[in-house]
Amino acid sequence: MTPSSPPSSLTLLRNANLHAPAPLGRRDLLLAGGKLVAISQRDAALDPLPASLGVTVHDCAGAHVVPGLVDAHVHVTGGGGEGGYTSRVPPLSLTQLSLSGVTSVVGLLGTDATTRTMRELVARTYALREEGVSAWCWTGNYEVPVKTLTRSVRDDIVFVDPIIGVGELAISDHRSSQPSFDEFLRVAADVHVAGMISGKAGVLHLHLGDGERGLELIRRALDHSELPARVFHPTHLNRNLALFAEAQALVRERGANAPSMDLTAFPADDVGDGLSAADAIAAWKRAGLPLERLTCSSDGGGCMPHFDHQGQLHGYGVGQCATLLDTVRAARRDHGLELAELLPLFTTNVARLLRLRGKGELVVGADADLLILVDRDDQPLQLDGVIGRGVWLVREGSPQVVGPFEAGLS
Repeated sequence: MTPSSPPSSLTLLRNANLHAPAPLGRRDLLLAGGKLVAISQRDAALDPLPASLGVTVHDCAGAHVVPGLVDAHVHVTGGGGEGGYTSRVPPLSLTQLSLSGVTSVVGLLGTDATTRTMRELVARTYALREEGVSAWCWTGNYEVPVKTLTRSVRDDIVFVDPIIGVGELAISDHRSSQPSFDEFLRVAADVHVAGMISGKAGVLHLHLGDGERGLELIRRALDHSELPARVFHPTHLNRNLALFAEAQALVRERGANAPSMDLTAFPADDVGDGLSAADAIAAWKRAGLPLERLTCSSDGGGCMPHFDHQGQLHGYGVGQCATLLDTVRAARRDHGLELAELLPLFTTNVARLLRLRGKGELVVGADADLLILVDRDDQPLQLDGVIGRGVWLVREGSPQVVGPFEAGLS
């Protein structure tokens, strides 16, 4: 089933260990009309509501309640294609997102905008909204000139509601279009001005490969243009040690005038020559760099290809949105990081950068997007519940809403 209308009843969550993402202790939360409308004082209860209002009460019994995850890099129509037609990854389903704790998603195209199209991406973005999650998308893919819906980057961002910027434009990668500096700057300028006109993020989300040029184009843009650093959002920075070190150096040098840097939560068996996202977050903190400059995305649905030195594909995996929560668990377990330090990389930092209003934090007036995480014996932070825009998507670990073509789950 899919949600056909906003919930008519109120939902009262009792005894939540609330992380907003700052730790707020034991609280009650009242949800109505897809919004968070009331939060009790610490260790206090909200007054009982009349039964005639149709309130549904759920006792969280001290479980962690955190904002729904905001994943800014997901191949919702499927990625891949570098290994021929059979290597095209299938589209992601609703439950692949919800069972990973993702309540807000930004979809994109990757290497292939030949057999994949912006029409397909925008349509899938609207479909995900209807199915129950909040969804946006980037226009373009690896290529320059940018493959758009309206034949104009500015028009795409200004006139197409879900489109918030350009991504994932590829640099320092043998699969990119090898853009010149002027071409790169022109795309960034179009994104920036379109964001100003539309009130959207106006962000250029950049795929970084293993090439030796690394962040060179971004450095040159910061040095030789008037564009603000917030326009640039490079991702996959933990794919190799040299690139990660370069990202650290750029933030150290420029401080508040540095771009936000995006880590990829690679699957555990696909880290390769780089760092896991959990290890990268810990290394970033040890270096004394601000966690406010970091975001983390999953590359869900994307192909994780392995190339030889001649650029020939010799194997690949598939990105999973579930690696976001895996990263949170690993960073706590292996590095002793607190939820208050970790959660912003997956919630508030992303929502603020992308101007996703009402997302990424649990405050009165925000969208009712939240996760219930329980500690079970030696398995901490297990996903027990997911609420998206006030609707239970997952309850007691089981999907409550599934996509129309998800066989065997309804």
